Amino acid sequence: MSAGNFRLRICRDLFRTLVVPPLVLAAGCRWGDIRLGYWSLPAYLLSIVVAFFARVQYSELLQAREARQLGARPIPRVVGKWPGNIDVMLRLSKAFKDSYIYDPYLELFEEYQSTTLNTRILWTDSIISMDQEHCKYVLATGFSHFWRGTAQRERMEHFLGSGIFNRDDEAWKNHRTVARPFFARNRISDFDLIEKHAQRTLSIVSQMAESNRPCDLQDLYARFSLDAASEFLFGSNLDTLSKTMPQPGEQKFNERGSCTEDSWGTFVQAFEGSQQLVMMRGRAGVIWPLKELFGDKMSPYAATIKEWINPLVLDALRHKKINPGSPIAEKNFLEHLADSTEDADVIRDQLLSMLLASRDTTACLLTYVTYFMAMHPDVTQKLRREVLSVCGQSTPTFENIKQMRYMRAVIDETLRLFPPVPLNQRQSRPTSCTLPPPDPTFPAESRQPLYMPKSTTFFYSTLLMQRNKALWGPDGDKFDPERWIDPQRLSKFTSNPMMFTPFSAGPRICIGQNYAYNEASYFLARLLQRFDTFSLAPDAQPGSSLPPQEWKCGRGRKAVEQIRPEAAMTLFVKGGLWVRMGKASTH
Repeated sequence: MSAGNFRLRICRDLFRTLVVPPLVLAAGCRWGDIRLGYWSLPAYLLSIVVAFFARVQYSELLQAREARQLGARPIPRVVGKWPGNIDVMLRLSKAFKDSYIYDPYLELFEEYQSTTLNTRILWTDSIISMDQEHCKYVLATGFSHFWRGTAQRERMEHFLGSGIFNRDDEAWKNHRTVARPFFARNRISDFDLIEKHAQRTLSIVSQMAESNRPCDLQDLYARFSLDAASEFLFGSNLDTLSKTMPQPGEQKFNERGSCTEDSWGTFVQAFEGSQQLVMMRGRAGVIWPLKELFGDKMSPYAATIKEWINPLVLDALRHKKINPGSPIAEKNFLEHLADSTEDADVIRDQLLSMLLASRDTTACLLTYVTYFMAMHPDVTQKLRREVLSVCGQSTPTFENIKQMRYMRAVIDETLRLFPPVPLNQRQSRPTSCTLPPPDPTFPAESRQPLYMPKSTTFFYSTLLMQRNKALWGPDGDKFDPERWIDPQRLSKFTSNPMMFTPFSAGPRICIGQNYAYNEASYFLARLLQRFDTFSLAPDAQPGSSLPPQEWKCGRGRKAVEQIRPEAAMTLFVKGGLWVRMGKASTH
């Protein structure tokens, strides 16, 4: 069955749950010559309930036996007051709408004094974790026991289709093999293309700064990174920097900020709406297909995205026929994809996956670095001094980027507190396994392997793990780039690199991470050559996107945050990041 055909899957599940038990009861009554009469309907309903709980209990017994055989203990379970933890599901659903990012999960971890939990909502195992040892196992040392899995493919099929982020095993390996040559050092250290788009971006920022107008830098950075990525990947600039720019209070507001009313705005709404829907499906768990049984909410988004991407794919296929057999050094990524297949859908899905990663990773990183520069003027000045010391007003080179240690520290500290993918998931394969003992900070009596049921979703939060004070010290949620420079503090990371995984880890580690580092470092150097002050513009920020007053009474970053961090598939600032910038007196 196709992973995208969730209606067929849910109909099959409903038939098995609601139809089969009454049929079995009816057959048994007929065989035993039993007449239920007025009791037929209650008996049929009871058969459904009994059959369901019999399956649940049978599954529990099998899991308990397997756990004993593997010498493991069950993952600690969240225990609600209502059957199936329905109250827990409702509590989480409500909390996610108003709480600081992932606070509802953090509160559960603290309540149960465990960094890995089984929420067991609607009698279905679902694991959430911020445990470094378990994340290390799932991503790296126990990689063969986990995959993206069927649940994620089902949620994302009509968005990313057969792209690299939605496939496993041979299909994933083939995608990675095709993509890897285009992220070799000679390609990602060629800064001419980045310079071109950086200058266009900075000219827009300069116009805003001269009139003291606030600018939604989140939107601008998304355009910069998408234009640079599109030209890098398929040699055709989408030219989004030439499209209408959002003005405070003048455009329709969505989660990520203002939406312009043009073709570009339509594409952005579809692109970001798809990500939002994938996140909502994930939070709804096993019941999300019921909400879309009579209408796939992804279809209109997918149609808009396809309308945008298809002309590029068809051009590449036509170019292939006109210029067959060109060497790979002369091709862009899209042309290389077209050489590997004639299937336009496969090409489009892989291209869209790469655009998603290229745009959202760099845009998120630049957005939050700028946010921290606005919050910490001392960091801005130190960063600018380094840029001017190393680069002056000249074009940064690859060697310059390597020399700027403080720049790398600021970037890494930003990625630690606000990783572009703050929550990710894997699924155990159709064979049970064990997770290693939890984080070594836990008591000795807890240091026993944990039983991981087969075909079970494992959600892990990079954001919570990278702020964990047990790993990073009492200032784990404080922005302090010096932790990446001071040898004693840095030794925590060098001795345990899996505590910092903003680009994932193991065989599926992001192949574009060095491209993202180079692009962000280059752009920031150019930005700081021109501007020396950054200040948030709450007057331009949509009111509903400002942090609630009650956050100030919270703890950690929640008490000091001046924006609302939110996440779909990737992290963003709710309502956009509206900033005013001051031009430096000398350029």
